[in-house]
Order: sequence, then structure tokens, then C-alpha cells
Amino acid sequence: MRVLVLGSGGREHALAWAIGRSPRVEEVLCAPGSDGIRADARVLPVDPGDADAVVALARRESVELVVVGPEAPLVQGVADRLEAAGVPVFGPSAEAARLEGSKAFAKSFMNRHRIPTAAHRVFDAPEAAERYVEERNGPLVVKADGLAGGKGVSVCRDVDEAKRAIHEAMREQRFGQAGKQVVIEERLEGEEASYYAISDGRHFVCLAAAQDHKRALDGDEGENTGGMGAYSPTPVVDAALERKIVERIVRPTLTGMRSEGRPYRGVLYVGLMIVDGDPYVIEFNVRFGDPETQPLLFRLESDLVPLLEAAARASLGSEGEAQLRFGDPAVCVVLTSAGYPRGFATGFVIEGLEAHASAPDVKIFHAGTRFESGSWRTAGGRVLGVTARGSTLAAARQRAYEVTRSIRFKGVHVRTDIARRAQGSDA
Repeated sequence: MRVLVLGSGGREHALAWAIGRSPRVEEVLCAPGSDGIRADARVLPVDPGDADAVVALARRESVELVVVGPEAPLVQGVADRLEAAGVPVFGPSAEAARLEGSKAFAKSFMNRHRIPTAAHRVFDAPEAAERYVEERNGPLVVKADGLAGGKGVSVCRDVDEAKRAIHEAMREQRFGQAGKQVVIEERLEGEEASYYAISDGRHFVCLAAAQDHKRALDGDEGENTGGMGAYSPTPVVDAALERKIVERIVRPTLTGMRSEGRPYRGVLYVGLMIVDGDPYVIEFNVRFGDPETQPLLFRLESDLVPLLEAAARASLGSEGEAQLRFGDPAVCVVLTSAGYPRGFATGFVIEGLEAHASAPDVKIFHAGTRFESGSWRTAGGRVLGVTARGSTLAAARQRAYEVTRSIRFKGVHVRTDIARRAQGSDA
């Protein structure tokens, strides 16, 4: 079969690589893809947000399954358009994608279905939002309501930081229309984790847990980014906690979406805060996370394609009964351009990539690169995701950083503490 992956980043590179390993797949296509993804898929210059162009491409190339990588096309309804055209698609409808497309909607949904999350308020005007943070006079989280590429969340220690976040989102419109409305919620303290479930609208199968590092600097300092690194599994999610996540969050979320007439078909990403052994939702994503997908899929020993296809065709019952096999732990370290997540320059030559092209325990996923004049060059804020496996989490971490240190470009920035807190685990 031919499979089309929509998107161009590190997540899409990981998906194309994993899908291409399936014996059922004749060819992987990626639109628009990137120079880095060319090693694992045939790339085609089609905009994932242009639903008509995507449908035309799928028909022209006899595609039997479309896998949507980024969130924006899902929120805009590309899955609806593909389904109406009779093309199987892995990804939720626009109505179901509101779980990520609107944080205010997600909060309201969780309240309706008694899904544990932080207390919150929604504001349409900056003046009212600023008065509220003055009244609370403590640590809060300010979130742009709409899609902001993972950068619309500000974890604030005090009133001044919260007001600054409100000003940027609502007055300066740093995130465009996404910041027209903001959600302000209590700041939960605990350990973060990411949990995944694949659903066909009625049945679901759970994947392994992972942990992302969103803040730009070591020690979880600095601004929120799209992700500076991730690892899987995460020791914080043991069997007992996983049962709580499934029964208190995953199952009621999918049941609730179906009961409201917006059945969820695709991968549900649950961003969690673990507080005193109990899970709370800090965000929903309606697609695979980036960069968590990189270590998660690098660990996966099962064939991913039958699962994606069964979810797309609403026939997950039998597939969901099979246990997915995950191998050794994996760690992904992201190399970014200086200045990310704000302004950054691109076009710098990248050195050291070729030395690791055939290493069996390492895969370098391209997030923002281009190949030009015989050299790899930077072409984005997040540039590369160096992903490594090891017999333990500590060994995987050591290998990832060993490779990371051998890759060079002007202004390269790397967090040095990815998976450090978990490195003593033999998970």
C-alpha cells in the first residue's frame, strides 16, 4: 500500500520512517516533506492545509492511507475532506480536533465530563484578565486559546509575569488570532508526562508513555518552546498510575467525545501533570507530539501501520486487543537555532551528520534543515532531533549526547539535562 504523511517536521520524519518499515507499505509519500525526510519518503510540494490539493494528490498517487502530522490541517478540516472523498485518513475531524484547537473548549469539555484538570477562567479582554491575576496574586499559567505551535503557554511565577504574558498574547498579538482569548489556570506542581492512545471513535489501544521538556533552558527555565527533547518510557508512569490515566482521563474523554456527537478517530495525546500520584490534564493534543514521537517510535518493535489503518477505518476492535511491543528506552535531544523560540537566523552549515547515518542505535530526525550546494544547512528553529536507544535510559541518554556533541552549526543550542532526572532508572 501507499501511505501519505502530511507535514514537514521532526515528527513527520519519525512517522515516515516508522511507516516505511512496515512490510505492508510499498511506498511512503510526504507532503510537503523536507530535504531530510527524502531519505525515508518521496516528498511532494503540496500544502497540508489545502484540503482540495491533498485529496487530489491522494487520488493521483493511489494513496490508501493518509496520516496527518500537524494539528493545523486537522483543526481546519482536512480529515473531513479526505473522508468525504473516500480516502482513509488517520486524524480526527475538525469538530473532534477542537480539543486542541481551543483550550477554552477543552477545559469546558473536561468540566462536563469530570476529567481532572487545573481550575481555570477564560477571558476575552486583557483588562479583566489582568484584574484576575492581581486578585489571585500568585503563580498561574496563561494560555493562548488557539493554536500557537506549542509556544502559547506561559508558566508564570508571579503577577508581573502573568501580566506580561497577557500583554504579549492579547495586546501585542504575538500569537495572532490564537491569543484573542486566553485561559488562565492554577499552576499545578508535580512531574509532567505525555500519554498516548489511538482510537477509532469507539475502541482504543494505549501506547507507551513519554516525557517532554518544553522549556528552553536547563532546569526547566526560560520560555516554553515546541519541545527541547523527550524520552520514553518515563519512570513516573508505573502500572498503577497508568490505570488511573486510562480510567480517569482516556476512557471518559473518548466516551465523552462520542456522546457529544464528535467521535474521536486518531491519536489522542494527553499532556499530564502528576500531583501526589494522581494525573491531571494540562493539555490535549490531537496528533502525535513533537519531539515525543521520535523516541516513542524509535522504541516501537510492532508494525505501526495496521493500527493506523484500523483506526482510520473504524475497525480497531480486533487490532486493539493485540499488545504493542516496545523495545529499549530511547532519548531524543533537540538541537535548535540560537534565539529560538523567538527570532533566529538560518542558513548555517551543519557538520557531523554523515558520521552517524548507519548507526543502528541512533536515528537523526530532521526538523528544520535543507540540503543546498552540497551541504546541510539550518532552516528552522528546531533543527535536528538526535534520537538514541540504550539498554537503560541512562545508556540511551549517554549515547544521544555523545552524538549531539559531534554535530556542529553556528549558534547551536542544546539543553544538557534531557532525561537527567530519570537517568538512574533501568526502565
